[in-house]
Parts: sequence; structure tokens; C-alpha cells
Amino acid sequence: MPPVGASASLEAVLAEVGPRLRRLRHERGLSLAELAAATDISKSTLSRLESGQRKPSLELLLPIAAAHQVPLGDLVGAPEVGDPRVRFVPQDRNGRTVVPLTRHDGGIQAWKVIIEPAADEPRLRIHEGYEWLYVLAGELRLVVADRDLVLGPGEVAEFDTAVPHWFGAAGAEPVEVLSLLGEAGERIHLRAAPRHRPARR
Repeated sequence: MPPVGASASLEAVLAEVGPRLRRLRHERGLSLAELAAATDISKSTLSRLESGQRKPSLELLLPIAAAHQVPLGDLVGAPEVGDPRVRFVPQDRNGRTVVPLTRHDGGIQAWKVIIEPAADEPRLRIHEGYEWLYVLAGELRLVVADRDLVLGPGEVAEFDTAVPHWFGAAGAEPVEVLSLLGEAGERIHLRAAPRHRPARR
């Protein structure tokens, strides 16, 4: 059970999400209807989020962050740890630019990954864990076992990394991906949706 202080701090952060979402939408000059069209989230759900009547969730905040083209942390106001001037440093891993988005060890780890187009054939690999991918920009080719998929911006995939897999840029442009990696069996309970789908409520 988390300490009382930690619980109160979390509630305070969540309470600020709604007003922050409303301010950001107003700064962008968007109506609720326009944001609903951009995110496939219903106007009523967006309104309840902004008024604090609906608790924010990853499933709702990710499309909103993508629509506004801001980091997820800007929506939740995640506090800086230690020196506020410290910034995450992009790393080069096998020709891919990887920006770590989590500071802690253990639990779910998050990265922003930018992958340049390459002519190499996919080299499937396995490792422990469960991965969740959200396409921010470009097209992602994802190979999992015998399935070969192409995902566009706003689409999501999740898979057990013990299954042979590979992902990279699908076209001639770089692809930007948000990657969350959890422990084996730790699913995130979000699925890729069809391009034409009813608004979430």
C-alpha cells in the first residue's frame, strides 16, 4: 500500500490534468468537436476529462498528446526529479535513435524511438517482456512470428517479446514510435483499432 503522502500527491497531479487539457486546447484554438474528430474520443468524454469528472487514462491521453503534438508529460505535469535542468539524452542503438522517457528501474519502461528507413531484411529476435507500440508519425512495419503488419499514426500493437519479432520503418520516411516494455505477462490492455471506428465513451 503506497504511503499516504504519495497517494495525496498522485491525487493532486490527477486533479490538475483536466484544467491543463482545457488550457492546452484553448491555446491551440480547438473546439471540443474538433479535438474529438482528431482523437476519435467523444465530445462528452473530453468534456468530462477537462472538468475532472472522468479520470485520465493512458488510452485517452495518448491520442490527445498526439493531436496536440506534445509529450505525454506535458498533459500530466509530471514533476522533475532532482535537478530540473537534467534532460533525457538521445542514444544511438543499432542505428536507431532512442530517447528514454523513464528514470526508474523496474516496472514498465518507456522510450521514444526514431527509426530511419533501411533496406536490410528483418532480423527477428526474442527477449523477456511484453511490448506495446504506439505509432506517432510515419509508418511502422511490425513482424511478429508469421504476421507482417503495417501500422500508421495513432495505431497500436502489443505482443509477447518471447515470440520472434522485429519492427522498423515501412516506407521511405522515418517512423517515430512510443515503446513501452513491461515484464513478461504484464499486458497493457490496449488494442490496435480499425481506421473507422465509433468514438470511445
